[in-house]
Amino acid sequence: MLRNVQELEGFAVVATDGPIGRLVDLFFDDQFWAVRFLAVRTDEWLKGRTVLLSPLAMGRPDASAKLLPALLTRERVRLSPDVDTHKPVSRQHEVENYGYYGYPFYWGGTGMWGNATLPALMLAAHGGDESAGLTAGQRRFVEERAAFHRQRGDDPHLRSCRAISGYHLHASDGEIGHVEGFVVDDESWAIRYLVVNTSDWWLGHQVLIAPQWIADISWIDATVSVQVTRQAVRGAPRYDGKALPDRAQEQGLYEHYGRAESWGGD
Repeated sequence: MLRNVQELEGFAVVATDGPIGRLVDLFFDDQFWAVRFLAVRTDEWLKGRTVLLSPLAMGRPDASAKLLPALLTRERVRLSPDVDTHKPVSRQHEVENYGYYGYPFYWGGTGMWGNATLPALMLAAHGGDESAGLTAGQRRFVEERAAFHRQRGDDPHLRSCRAISGYHLHASDGEIGHVEGFVVDDESWAIRYLVVNTSDWWLGHQVLIAPQWIADISWIDATVSVQVTRQAVRGAPRYDGKALPDRAQEQGLYEHYGRAESWGGD
């Protein structure tokens, strides 16, 4: 099911034995545009510490109760690796987090989640054995890759939805607006769309842009370039955050831009 990320923010995250905190951000990778961590602020419980929880640990969101169930105990979360979420989340941070929880790693596979398209399928293939963790060979592979990227100065890291909100968007023939939000699939945890506010350019409205249409992202200049024209964006279907698109409307959106369908980054 599609969810507006802005609406998910503030959801209570609850462990199997009590509350953990509230969702404050999502971190995703810019290759598959998949959410890799949910940032949860613990408030008074852990003195305001923000913890990172993988979608592998999450159940389906309950919109009516504004709740996200976590398949973890509070003690398990309390002892998890500490990460400063005000800084980039590197591959090494991911190694530590996945190793602590005993999750299989997704990088190196051909799919969004290892060789699978859903986190649940990846976990099922792993056997769900948290005690297994990363094998020595897997850990060595990951650490070698992380060292390789650090030497090149391009250590891959995850992007914050909050940080990218506000980035300027450029079409093939000029600026079209700015990123105002994201739409995520709560089963695959894929970023399905960027919500673009076109009012910077003309008295327009919000439209949806799929990550697959992005040509380039400049993290230094805070800009996103997309392979569509300004006129195409101007004539695109309006986005209503209170009525997320169904499959037929998504098909209409792709047809408008003349693009092939690609659900969830498959």
